[in-house]
Amino acid sequence: MQEQNKIIQSQLTHRTIREFTEHPVPDEIYQLLIAVAQRTATSLGLQTSSIIRVTDHQIKQELAEVCNQEYVARVPELFIFIVDLYRNSQIAKEKNCDPEGFSGIDFFFAAFTDACITAQNVVNAAEALGLGTVYLGSILNDPERTCKILNLPKLTFPVVGLGIGYPNQEPQLKPRMDMEFRVFENSYQTLDNYSEALKDYDQEMTTYYDLRNANRRVDCFTDQVITRLKNSQPKRQAILEIIAKMGFKTHN
Repeated sequence: MQEQNKIIQSQLTHRTIREFTEHPVPDEIYQLLIAVAQRTATSLGLQTSSIIRVTDHQIKQELAEVCNQEYVARVPELFIFIVDLYRNSQIAKEKNCDPEGFSGIDFFFAAFTDACITAQNVVNAAEALGLGTVYLGSILNDPERTCKILNLPKLTFPVVGLGIGYPNQEPQLKPRMDMEFRVFENSYQTLDNYSEALKDYDQEMTTYYDLRNANRRVDCFTDQVITRLKNSQPKRQAILEIIAKMGFKTHN
């Protein structure tokens, strides 16, 4: 029960860490995190996600350029979680079975979900062990380049990056909106005016300092929604094209 409470406490106090000490993650902890990944639930038992551990500094640097986040090159441990239908498609060929079905979008989404669940399990374990973590959805700023950097074969695709290490900063706990706006009973519930309903949360957000720009308070949440919408990444908008290039059928 004590260990369980430790895990829950780390989840309730989760903060994104972007600066780490130079102290490496010990091999025994790395092995433990991989064991946690191995035991994560997987759709149909097919284990269609994989992890690429990036240790080469040049590859880290190239991924940092994709992410447009220079600190990515400095994270002590960098994992890239990927969709991996390649392995099972090869098994099918070896057993004289047509692997075409593995290119279907249903398998893609199952594998994508597997990768996300595995990443979160690793985060929970890492933070319970006193490590800090940072998710890197920004590896999809240029998914085609990320695929090339990692030499990904057909029927694979990058999902999310994860930086892990010992924290070298103490960011504030970022405010979240009340769960009354995100938890519904039996069916989805809509509001007449979200901006009005979220005004208290908007005010709370303006008291938060993001360490990426520590001298300036962040915009309120509803303004952030508009900023993100107006500044979407063009290559992210074409992500289905890259998924198709990697061998998946995105259209009937």
